[in-house]
Amino acid sequence: MDRAALRALFEAVASGSTPIDQALERLRTLPYEDVRFAKVDLHRALRSGAPEAVFGQGKTPEQVVAIVTRLAEHHANVLATRLTPDAAAAIAGAGLPHRYHAEARMAVIRPEPTSEIGLIAVVSAGTADVPVAEEAAITAEALGNRVERAYDCGVAGLHRLLDQHALLAEANAIVVVAGMEGALPSVVGGLVDRPVIAVPTSIGYGTAFGGVTALLAMLNSCAPGVSVVNIDNGYGAACQASLINQLIEKIR
Repeated sequence: MDRAALRALFEAVASGSTPIDQALERLRTLPYEDVRFAKVDLHRALRSGAPEAVFGQGKTPEQVVAIVTRLAEHHANVLATRLTPDAAAAIAGAGLPHRYHAEARMAVIRPEPTSEIGLIAVVSAGTADVPVAEEAAITAEALGNRVERAYDCGVAGLHRLLDQHALLAEANAIVVVAGMEGALPSVVGGLVDRPVIAVPTSIGYGTAFGGVTALLAMLNSCAPGVSVVNIDNGYGAACQASLINQLIEKIR
C-alpha cells in the first residue's frame, strides 16, 4: 500500500464505488502481515516512499519467496537483495513476475516503469567493484531515479575519471564504489559540488581486511560532502542518493 493506492481507495469510498467493509478488508493487513518467520511491513511505502526490501542473505529460498509474494501483492518494484542462486531460482519457479540481475545478486519483483527524475551517477573504481555498484544502480532505478554509470574509473588511471567530469557535474548525487585503499570518493568529492555517497567494498589484498581499510579511508576523507555507508552496501547508498535526488527535484 503506497500513497497513490491509498488515495485511490479513499476516493473510491468517497464516490461510493467501493463499500466501506471492502475498504476495511483491504486495509486489514496494515501496518504489517505476520507470516510467522517475518512481519512483512506493508506500511513502509506510506512512511518512506518505497516498499520494504528483502535482504536474502541468511533466509531460505522458501522464506524469500513467501515474503516477496506478500509484498508484490501490494507493491510494484519490490527489491530482493543478496540472493543466492537457489533463492533466485525459487522466485522464478514460483511464477512471480520479476527481473533477475545475477551480477548484483538481486531481483526486482513485479517490475514496472517508473517516472525517472533527476540524475544519480554511480561510479566504480574497478571492474571488481561492479557487482556492488550494480546493486546501487538497480536500486536507484527501481526507486524512480535516472541513473548513469561510469565504471572502472579508479585512481590508478585518473584520466578515466576526468573524462566523466560532465556527468559528475550534472548529477544531483553521486554514489562512488571502491575497494583497495578506497581513495576514489575523496577524489570525486574534490572535483564537484555534489553530495558523494561512498561505498567501500570488500575487494582487495590481505591488508584491505575485507573492506575495512577502504571504509576507514572514506570515513577519514578530507573532501567535504562525502558520506559513507557500510562495506558492500550498494542498496543503502542508493536509498540515500534517491532521497537527496528526489528532495532536490521537489525544491526545483
